[in-house]
Amino acid sequence: MLDFKSEFENAVNWVINNISFDKDIDVQVFETNIRLLGGLISAYQISGEEELLILSIDLANRLLPAFDSPTGMPYRFVNLKTGKVSGNTSNPAEIGTLSLEFGTLSKLTKNPVYCDKVKNAVKALYERRSELDLVGSGINVDTGEWTDETSHIGGCMDSFYEYLWKSWVLFGDKEFLDMYATCIGAVEKHLAEVYDERLWYKRVNMNTGKLINRHFGALDLFLPGLFVSSNQVSRGEKLIQSGYYMWNEWGIEPELIDYSTMNVLNPGYALRPELMESTYHLWKLTGNPQYRERGYTLFESIVKGCKSDVGYARIKDVTTMEKEDLMDSFFFAETLKYAYLLFDDSGLNYNLTVFNTEAHPFLIVRD
Repeated sequence: MLDFKSEFENAVNWVINNISFDKDIDVQVFETNIRLLGGLISAYQISGEEELLILSIDLANRLLPAFDSPTGMPYRFVNLKTGKVSGNTSNPAEIGTLSLEFGTLSKLTKNPVYCDKVKNAVKALYERRSELDLVGSGINVDTGEWTDETSHIGGCMDSFYEYLWKSWVLFGDKEFLDMYATCIGAVEKHLAEVYDERLWYKRVNMNTGKLINRHFGALDLFLPGLFVSSNQVSRGEKLIQSGYYMWNEWGIEPELIDYSTMNVLNPGYALRPELMESTYHLWKLTGNPQYRERGYTLFESIVKGCKSDVGYARIKDVTTMEKEDLMDSFFFAETLKYAYLLFDDSGLNYNLTVFNTEAHPFLIVRD
């Protein structure tokens, strides 16, 4: 994307010559999938380097034992060498954010096992939705019983909705489209509300729809981008204005607020990408220059508040702008990537690309 071709080639060569997944370590299936497997598959599609595909297959095979639960929904952790699993209390995001990577691998290898495993897991989760068509935020993959009946759009839930839509776009599988329509329709009916003339999404009980709280956070702001990508442009434009309001109120967004009081519940800023990501999608799909302007304002705020001598730091408290000694890899993979792409008029073909939830670009693959 940056046209750093020699640097990319050097990185690919290093990965091929130095990376082995034959390690006696427990890894989180969700994070390993979106970061490592997603990165390898994307790099293979870009470069055509067969060794990257071989590494992808090896890693995916080592993750497969996680799906050997009574319900078919994956355990949270698996040992890469032994296949031993652990972590039977999971959530919709960790269960439902595997289909782009595993599905693409099935397309590339002509081996349906990867796609079948993840699709069965998603359907097992979907079939346990409530009569309101809502899902909760915690579920036991051994028993299929919900451990947390809170329904919302934030962390532990977010990319479940995202991957239902993106799996339809990437593979043309109508079952994913139907599941998306049902789930996002329930979110709109039971979670959306206009409060003080702004659109927000509350947290409710999945079975009754009863209000739990009006908490809204940085992670929730993936939704404007998903809305505009799924042809709900007006909805996306309304919601992102709430995100900009939240950002402008403190100069940088806090992790979590109560939008009924505008009190900060978690004051940190973890260099998160969601607002920049949604801004990018709104720019690409509306062409409205305000989104480029908004994106540049976000970027300037990050530089001003987070830049250090050796990188960019998390903010411990946006009310004091005290820094933390930590920078997550998703700052490069997502936040800066979307900021760059917001102003890049060449290179990436937006209409032929689907980003996974770690912002690795996948090429649309159809039979």
